[in-house]
Amino acid sequence: MNKPPVVLLMGGSFDPVHNGHVAVAGYFIKLLAPDALRLVPAGDPWQKGALVAPAADRVAMLRLAFERQPVPVVIDEQEIRRSDGSYTVNTLRSLRAELGPDASLAWIMGADQLEKFDTWREWRSLFDLAHFCVASRPGYSLEQARLPAEVAKEFSRRLGSAAQMRDCAHGLTLFASNLSFDMSSTGLRAALARGERPAQALPPTVLDYIQQQHLYQS
Repeated sequence: MNKPPVVLLMGGSFDPVHNGHVAVAGYFIKLLAPDALRLVPAGDPWQKGALVAPAADRVAMLRLAFERQPVPVVIDEQEIRRSDGSYTVNTLRSLRAELGPDASLAWIMGADQLEKFDTWREWRSLFDLAHFCVASRPGYSLEQARLPAEVAKEFSRRLGSAAQMRDCAHGLTLFASNLSFDMSSTGLRAALARGERPAQALPPTVLDYIQQQHLYQS
């Protein structure tokens, strides 16, 4: 009898996708050894400002950035197609319906997102749908973080290992506190608008695509 699949999930605006996204995904791929990586570009992210690059270009950049991975990569466009806001709980419910109740789903998020996790729609229900992997800077800890008390309590009591995540469907948290990437899509857009070529921050194929399509120009 085949074991249920382990699927690593990464959502975001990816406006543009950068080396930090690729490195964080790569870290958790090595840690969890998933059967697949699923990328979920946002359609209308309600907690962020308007997106700059069209959806088709963000999807194309994701394909370029993640074209060489040790696991199959799927770009899930459901949030782009959705007419309402990009709420993670809706996305996870859709994925759970598609992949089944036994699949292990592990959602990657940044420590900055964790600090406002209690503002996510139906945030407590999210643990009934997936695990959560938090990528944080060196030295980061739940005790020192500026987290809402209920979020800190929930994430602390659910701490698990990569092996445990692989063996159950949802409900655990995992922290990687040795990741350090000082880059943001906002800063990269500003640099590109100034005519700079931030080659250290962007995959070469993505940078070439941005310049060929004249994206983020002022």
